[in-house]
Amino acid sequence: MDIDYGKCWDTSKKSWKSTLILAYQSLGVVYGDLSISPLYVYKSTFAEDIHHSETNEEIFGVLSFVFWTLTLVPLFKYVFIVLRADDNGEGGTFALYSLICRHAKVSLLPNRQVADEALSTYKLEHPPETKNSSRVKLLLEKHKFLHTALLILVLLGTCMVIGDGLLTPAISVFSAVSGLELSMSRDHHQYAVIPITCFILVCLFALQHYGTHRVGFCFAPIVLIWLLCISALGLYNIIHWNPLVYKALSPYYMVKFLKKTRKGGWMSLGGILLCITGSEAMFADLGHFSYSAIQIAFTFLVYPALILAYMGQAAFLSKHHHTIHKIGFYVSVPDCVRWPVLVIAILASVVGSQAIISGTFSIINQSQSLGCFPRVKVVHTSAKIHGQIYIPEINWILMILCVAVTIGFRDTKHMGNASGLAVMAVMLVTTCLTSLVIILCWNKPPILALGFLLLFGSIELLYFSASVIKFLEGAWLPILLALFLVTVMFVWHYATVKKYEYDLHNKVSLEWLLALGPSLGITRVPGIGLVFTDLTSGIPANFSRFVTNLPAYHRILVFVCVKSVPVPFVPPAERYLVGRVGPAAHRSYRCIVRYGYRDVHQDVDSFESELVSRLADFIRYDWYKTHGIIDNEDDGSRSGASSGECRLTVIGTLAFSGTPAFELEDNVQPASVSVGFPTAESVTDVIEMQPVERRVRFAIDNESEVDSREEMDGQLQEELEDLYAAQQAGTAFVLGHSHVKAKQGSSMLKRLAINYGYNFLRRNCRGADVSLKVPPASLLEVGMAYIV
Repeated sequence: MDIDYGKCWDTSKKSWKSTLILAYQSLGVVYGDLSISPLYVYKSTFAEDIHHSETNEEIFGVLSFVFWTLTLVPLFKYVFIVLRADDNGEGGTFALYSLICRHAKVSLLPNRQVADEALSTYKLEHPPETKNSSRVKLLLEKHKFLHTALLILVLLGTCMVIGDGLLTPAISVFSAVSGLELSMSRDHHQYAVIPITCFILVCLFALQHYGTHRVGFCFAPIVLIWLLCISALGLYNIIHWNPLVYKALSPYYMVKFLKKTRKGGWMSLGGILLCITGSEAMFADLGHFSYSAIQIAFTFLVYPALILAYMGQAAFLSKHHHTIHKIGFYVSVPDCVRWPVLVIAILASVVGSQAIISGTFSIINQSQSLGCFPRVKVVHTSAKIHGQIYIPEINWILMILCVAVTIGFRDTKHMGNASGLAVMAVMLVTTCLTSLVIILCWNKPPILALGFLLLFGSIELLYFSASVIKFLEGAWLPILLALFLVTVMFVWHYATVKKYEYDLHNKVSLEWLLALGPSLGITRVPGIGLVFTDLTSGIPANFSRFVTNLPAYHRILVFVCVKSVPVPFVPPAERYLVGRVGPAAHRSYRCIVRYGYRDVHQDVDSFESELVSRLADFIRYDWYKTHGIIDNEDDGSRSGASSGECRLTVIGTLAFSGTPAFELEDNVQPASVSVGFPTAESVTDVIEMQPVERRVRFAIDNESEVDSREEMDGQLQEELEDLYAAQQAGTAFVLGHSHVKAKQGSSMLKRLAINYGYNFLRRNCRGADVSLKVPPASLLEVGMAYIV
């Protein structure tokens, strides 16, 4: 599948016009969840803990809290600070973790290579390190338990995002549909809202496989109409009912509110915090837009609209102390426009739900890429827009749980308590990680990071405490869900790392491979054998087991390592690292395929054809370099065939330091640099070459000393012919079918996690062959027992 690399929209033009267009488009994707919060904030706040009185101290105090919370958290924290902590334009929990891992050696990901640091997206900014920041860095790198704690913190944030993806659709759609209570009797309303909400939710999840892009064109207009609608209603209520409501924006009313309500007021903060649900989406969806576009949209449209909406509701309620219905959004809507507003609200809630569901798919895909989530099927729903994915298993599980939450809780109060705790947990994780970014990546004094942590962390801890106290009233759900998901993700990651360590310690030497031959009864059969392994050097144990049980292997042998690197995207031209395993006559190669945490893996057909193309390019490049046609300073950089593997080379568009005698095509896309890199196990000098903007076609120039392509070296021609003949004969995929068992003497907890937890997950999730979409006829599985 050819997918446009980069962001969903081209943000290279910095004109005001393109920025405003992006700001408009961001409304439907980023602000759907945040913009519908007026539907349920006041209703959740006044559900039980506090009551609306004649003095208006409660409603004005709540309005003051809402105003300052919206100002401090989304506006100051996210728009002006957190959005700047982007990773190559990408945002979210994994972007922060990726930045930290690149600036400090705290990553627990296996098979790291020095070559990864030369990726164009692996850019590091190196302002002068301060003494204090280097101390923090050394402290983090020194203690292994801090690496684990950091990973668990990231996983916790990830699990809370998934929990939000479950709770937000339920509370959004339920709150929108609950407007029907003003138009029908209580008996009818009781039996109408739940079925209608469930029907809308089922339809929403059932349409996910079509992809966001199918209906995305109407998202931004819906949210824009909704924001204009609540702004107009807010202005109307302020002017008509209480023009002096603006006085309640003073912090004095917060103090007055807490003095009067005491414990009830503190517990009601669990409802007030819902006014910032969806703020994290500004950072998580940063990669789809630009910093300035998100900043403009929030500062000049979303923020004023929300403030007007909350002020309008407060103005109405300040003159209506004994409403027939419970406090809510729809009581402040005039009767003449109630039905149109209800329809717009339902549409806006669907848009907000769609955004968080898509975000859930995205973060699960990122977790899977980093080895922190069991393998699931990922479907790319758009051939043009990068990042729009659909995960069938997760979609249906979310739908069932979402409907169950709606039927089980049946009111906004319990849903709000659950959703609020998930939202605040994600924000606390973001605050902690951003504090580390300020020290490690921006090299600012630790006092600034501490000030950031104390200011925003204290606000979020206050709200978090108000949510946790309502554990029995709905807050138990995200906690239970997070504990379950963190356990699953950590067990999967732990076992994955242990398997890699086992492979690393049990790999076979190159001499063993070179010794295989007819004298030992080993034959070479036609075709290409792709042996998949997590190792970046050495011969994997699963291949030795394969040859032991079946004394034959393919004429062209390729050891393939598909690995993730801590960057959001790897440019296609820099994706493949290729090198020889042994001498050229052995026809064995190593290919390392690198993906970022937001990349979508190729399907097997395009992968197979591209791999053969990269191998052919490498063979040509290696031949020219060996014969001195390329002006290469790396005369002694390659290891001898008898002593080890050859150095790996980035195969995209080859670049040369001299003037090559080759034709250059203008009609091929720009691609990358060709660089020789050491593996992590044998670090030698790294030779860098300058990139060119055109692809080498390897056609012989008329002015070259060689007259024609047919006169090329016979060994090169023979090697290329062997490669193409093997491709015609067919490709076999050799994968390990693993059974992992805890070694004797392990603790009870480890035995439970490995023998039961991991093996249960492995048996019930998709296998590596399904994830790679390998045809069953081309699959060779090798049974492997891992004692870890």
